[in-house]
Amino acid sequence: MKRIALFLVALLLIVTSAAAQTGKNIYQKYSDSPGVSAVYISPAMFRLIGRIPDIQIRGDNYDFAPVIKSLSGLYLLTSKNIPVSTKIITEVNRLVATDNYELLMEAKDNDETVRMYTSGTESIVHGLIMLSVEGPETTFICLDGKMNREELETLLLKNMKK
Repeated sequence: MKRIALFLVALLLIVTSAAAQTGKNIYQKYSDSPGVSAVYISPAMFRLIGRIPDIQIRGDNYDFAPVIKSLSGLYLLTSKNIPVSTKIITEVNRLVATDNYELLMEAKDNDETVRMYTSGTESIVHGLIMLSVEGPETTFICLDGKMNREELETLLLKNMKK
Protein backbone atom coordinates (compact mmCIF):
# COMPACT_ATOMS: atom_id res chain seq x y z
CA MET A 1 0.00 0.00 0.00
CA LYS A 2 2.86 2.39 0.85
CA ARG A 3 4.47 1.67 -2.52
CA ILE A 4 1.29 2.59 -4.35
CA ALA A 5 0.93 5.80 -2.33
CA LEU A 6 4.57 6.76 -3.00
CA PHE A 7 4.15 5.97 -6.69
CA LEU A 8 1.03 8.14 -6.90
CA VAL A 9 2.77 11.04 -5.12
CA ALA A 10 5.79 10.77 -7.47
CA LEU A 11 3.49 10.61 -10.49
CA LEU A 12 1.57 13.65 -9.26
CA LEU A 13 4.82 15.63 -8.84
CA ILE A 14 5.96 14.69 -12.34
CA VAL A 15 2.63 15.67 -13.89
CA THR A 16 2.55 18.94 -11.94
CA SER A 17 6.07 19.93 -13.01
CA ALA A 18 5.41 18.89 -16.62
CA ALA A 19 2.33 21.12 -16.71
CA ALA A 20 4.20 24.08 -15.23
CA GLN A 21 3.85 27.26 -17.24
CA THR A 22 6.88 29.01 -18.69
CA GLY A 23 7.35 32.16 -20.72
CA LYS A 24 7.98 29.98 -23.77
CA ASN A 25 4.67 28.14 -23.15
CA ILE A 26 2.78 31.42 -22.94
CA TYR A 27 4.40 32.55 -26.18
CA GLN A 28 3.57 29.30 -27.97
CA LYS A 29 -0.01 29.35 -26.73
CA TYR A 30 -0.83 32.91 -27.89
CA SER A 31 1.59 33.68 -30.75
CA ASP A 32 -0.90 32.56 -33.43
CA SER A 33 -3.94 34.22 -31.84
CA PRO A 34 -5.82 36.90 -33.80
CA GLY A 35 -4.71 40.44 -32.99
CA VAL A 36 -1.37 39.26 -31.54
CA SER A 37 2.07 40.24 -32.82
CA ALA A 38 4.79 37.78 -31.87
CA VAL A 39 8.58 37.78 -32.03
CA TYR A 40 10.97 34.97 -31.04
CA ILE A 41 14.75 35.37 -31.02
CA SER A 42 16.74 32.15 -30.89
CA PRO A 43 20.04 31.37 -29.12
CA ALA A 44 21.80 31.38 -32.52
CA MET A 45 20.78 34.99 -33.08
CA PHE A 46 22.00 35.96 -29.62
CA ARG A 47 25.38 34.34 -30.33
CA LEU A 48 25.59 36.34 -33.56
CA ILE A 49 24.61 39.61 -31.84
CA GLY A 50 27.02 38.85 -28.99
CA ARG A 51 29.93 39.04 -31.44
CA ILE A 52 29.26 42.75 -31.96
CA PRO A 53 31.68 44.62 -29.65
CA ASP A 54 30.22 47.69 -27.95
CA ILE A 55 26.76 48.94 -28.76
CA GLN A 56 26.30 52.69 -28.63
CA ILE A 57 23.20 54.01 -26.85
CA ARG A 58 22.62 57.72 -26.33
CA GLY A 59 26.23 58.57 -26.96
CA ASP A 60 27.59 56.08 -24.42
CA ASN A 61 29.24 52.74 -25.13
CA TYR A 62 27.98 49.66 -23.31
CA ASP A 63 29.31 46.16 -23.62
CA PHE A 64 26.10 44.14 -23.96
CA ALA A 65 27.97 41.09 -25.30
CA PRO A 66 28.27 39.14 -22.02
CA VAL A 67 24.55 39.48 -21.27
CA ILE A 68 23.46 38.88 -24.86
CA LYS A 69 25.61 35.75 -25.22
CA SER A 70 24.05 34.31 -22.07
CA LEU A 71 20.49 34.44 -23.45
CA SER A 72 18.76 31.31 -24.71
CA GLY A 73 15.54 32.90 -25.92
CA LEU A 74 13.49 36.05 -26.16
CA TYR A 75 9.72 35.76 -26.45
CA LEU A 76 7.61 38.84 -27.16
CA LEU A 77 3.83 39.11 -27.51
CA THR A 78 1.82 42.27 -28.12
CA SER A 79 -1.96 42.10 -28.18
CA LYS A 80 -4.84 44.52 -28.57
CA ASN A 81 -7.32 41.63 -28.52
CA ILE A 82 -8.88 42.18 -25.07
CA PRO A 83 -9.92 38.55 -24.39
CA VAL A 84 -6.43 37.30 -25.38
CA SER A 85 -4.73 40.10 -23.42
CA THR A 86 -6.74 39.15 -20.33
CA LYS A 87 -5.65 35.51 -20.68
CA ILE A 88 -1.99 36.52 -21.14
CA ILE A 89 -2.12 38.73 -18.03
CA THR A 90 -3.72 35.92 -16.00
CA GLU A 91 -1.14 33.37 -17.13
CA VAL A 92 1.81 35.70 -16.52
CA ASN A 93 0.50 36.49 -13.03
CA ARG A 94 0.15 32.75 -12.35
CA LEU A 95 3.67 32.10 -13.67
CA VAL A 96 5.36 34.74 -11.54
CA ALA A 97 3.39 33.65 -8.47
CA THR A 98 4.26 29.97 -8.77
CA ASP A 99 7.77 29.95 -10.27
CA ASN A 100 9.78 31.90 -7.69
CA TYR A 101 9.84 35.18 -9.59
CA GLU A 102 10.64 38.34 -7.68
CA LEU A 103 9.22 41.75 -8.54
CA LEU A 104 12.14 43.82 -9.77
CA MET A 105 10.29 46.99 -10.74
CA GLU A 106 6.81 48.39 -11.11
CA ALA A 107 5.89 51.66 -12.83
CA LYS A 108 2.42 53.18 -13.14
CA ASP A 109 1.51 56.20 -15.23
CA ASN A 110 -2.11 57.06 -16.02
CA ASP A 111 -3.55 53.89 -17.56
CA GLU A 112 -0.18 52.14 -18.09
CA THR A 113 1.37 49.63 -15.70
CA VAL A 114 4.76 48.01 -16.29
CA ARG A 115 6.15 45.23 -14.11
CA MET A 116 9.49 43.45 -14.38
CA TYR A 117 10.23 40.18 -12.61
CA THR A 118 13.37 38.08 -12.30
CA SER A 119 13.94 34.47 -11.37
CA GLY A 120 17.22 32.90 -10.38
CA THR A 121 19.85 33.05 -7.68
CA GLU A 122 21.84 35.87 -6.14
CA SER A 123 24.41 35.59 -8.92
CA ILE A 124 22.49 34.25 -11.96
CA VAL A 125 19.21 35.42 -13.52
CA HIS A 126 17.48 32.53 -15.29
CA GLY A 127 14.47 34.49 -16.41
CA LEU A 128 13.37 38.08 -16.78
CA ILE A 129 9.71 38.85 -17.49
CA MET A 130 8.20 42.20 -18.36
CA LEU A 131 4.47 42.76 -18.54
CA SER A 132 3.13 46.09 -19.78
CA VAL A 133 -0.57 46.90 -19.85
CA GLU A 134 -1.76 50.16 -21.38
CA GLY A 135 -5.48 50.37 -22.07
CA PRO A 136 -6.39 47.53 -24.42
CA GLU A 137 -2.75 46.79 -25.33
CA THR A 138 -0.73 44.19 -23.48
CA THR A 139 2.97 43.48 -24.07
CA PHE A 140 4.70 40.42 -22.65
CA ILE A 141 8.48 39.96 -22.91
CA CYS A 142 10.35 36.98 -21.53
CA LEU A 143 14.13 36.56 -21.57
CA ASP A 144 15.52 33.11 -20.77
CA GLY A 145 19.13 32.26 -20.13
CA LYS A 146 21.84 32.34 -17.52
CA MET A 147 22.56 36.04 -17.16
CA ASN A 148 25.10 37.29 -14.66
CA ARG A 149 22.96 39.29 -12.22
CA GLU A 150 25.65 41.90 -11.53
CA GLU A 151 26.27 42.58 -15.26
CA LEU A 152 22.54 42.77 -15.98
CA GLU A 153 21.87 45.13 -13.07
CA THR A 154 24.82 47.33 -14.06
CA LEU A 155 23.47 47.66 -17.61
CA LEU A 156 19.97 48.44 -16.31
CA LEU A 157 21.27 51.02 -13.84
CA LYS A 158 23.46 52.77 -16.43
CA ASN A 159 20.49 53.03 -18.79
CA MET A 160 18.12 54.24 -16.04
CA LYS A 161 20.48 57.09 -15.04
CA LYS A 162 20.05 58.75 -18.47
